[in-house]
Amino acid sequence: MQKYRDDERVKAYVDDINSMHKVVLETKNEASLLKMAENLKQNNIPYYLWTEQPENIPTCLATVPVVRSDLGDALKKCTLM
Repeated sequence: MQKYRDDERVKAYVDDINSMHKVVLETKNEASLLKMAENLKQNNIPYYLWTEQPENIPTCLATVPVVRSDLGDALKKCTLM
């Protein structure tokens, strides 16, 4: 969230500390993780993709706080953990 701290959605999220809500989703493999990143990019949803070093392997991504309906199909193939 630090990267997008000036985004209005991030500001609203951290201003209401008692209502912070997080969702953790799982994807099948690296290819599907990269596909999700591409879907988020196409939908103009800011995100950050973590890449483990020194292996250079993408392992996780996080979006700015978003309402589920704004995600569209960007993360539809994920499962809830």
